[in-house]
Amino acid sequence: MVHVDLDAFYASVEQRDNPELRGKPVAVGGSRERGVVTAASYEARRFGVHSAMPSVTARRKCPDLIFVKPRFDVYREVSRQIREIFYEYTPLVEPLSLDEAYLDVTENLKGIPYATQVAREIRAKIWEETHLTASAGISFNKFLAKMASDQNKPNGQFVITPEMGPAFVESLPVSKFHGIGPATARKMNELGIFTGLDLKAQSLSSLQERFGKAGTHYFWIARAVDHRPVQPDRIRKSVGAENTFEKDLLGVDVMKTALQPIIDKVWRYCEQTSVRGRTVTLKVKFSDFQQITRSRTLTGFIVSRSSLEQTSVDLLKMLFPLDKSVRLLGVSLSTLNTDDETESPQLSFEL
Repeated sequence: MVHVDLDAFYASVEQRDNPELRGKPVAVGGSRERGVVTAASYEARRFGVHSAMPSVTARRKCPDLIFVKPRFDVYREVSRQIREIFYEYTPLVEPLSLDEAYLDVTENLKGIPYATQVAREIRAKIWEETHLTASAGISFNKFLAKMASDQNKPNGQFVITPEMGPAFVESLPVSKFHGIGPATARKMNELGIFTGLDLKAQSLSSLQERFGKAGTHYFWIARAVDHRPVQPDRIRKSVGAENTFEKDLLGVDVMKTALQPIIDKVWRYCEQTSVRGRTVTLKVKFSDFQQITRSRTLTGFIVSRSSLEQTSVDLLKMLFPLDKSVRLLGVSLSTLNTDDETESPQLSFEL
């Protein structure tokens, strides 16, 4: 299994195409007061600038930061070019986004015996054809391949063998686990779970009780076990984001405000990929852990952030008056317009 991840993809494309930006801190995104950083170059990351950060915060951290407007048509074209390189080696390609993908190279088209060699060749060919660098993780399952690709960034690769897997996971902070966002990591820390070893010490029933279906996944990845295959030719069914709040929310105005960054996250993905949807779903989890959803399907596709916000807020208002507080809010879009059958079935973000 190989996980290939382009290094600072959007920012690197901009630096490649504009020599004046090379070696300088670059942020792709809006520089206005309510702007958000979509991607940051490694030069900018050294100052603590990262994606999803408000532009005013990024500017404060790095006064010399150069903002560049995103060119998603260019990024999509480069992504297609890179995907064609993947298909020269294997038909089993599962893109996660424009800049990363899983590849099953067990029986690759070139008959190369080692996944490390396949990854090295792919990275070299990406550089040769696009002048962009990529990092790769090689391991015996998806979870570990994803974790491995972060180890030698940028422009490197790392192998986690079956012998290394259990110890690697045990030493890893749970906040670094792929699929465990900040809110879940905080909850785990409150329960005394700080590392993979701590997570491994939890029983399956305990994790299921505290984390629902995700608890089963956490139980197995703590043991370096992940049986998910690479799944090509899958149609994405939905895209969504959610946030678990440190303090429970009361009142419609407070919840409307809390929805804004969640809506921003969903719409930013829609803008990056040109995905549009007709069904908006609001997810609500109350302080007593009861969970409900409310959906509305429109006759046409949501074509603006304001429309997504309006529909989400309308669904929220339908719940009032409420007699209990809310600990989680989520927004998702489904009934999508995408016909890209190589996309994964669902995409969800945790803020």
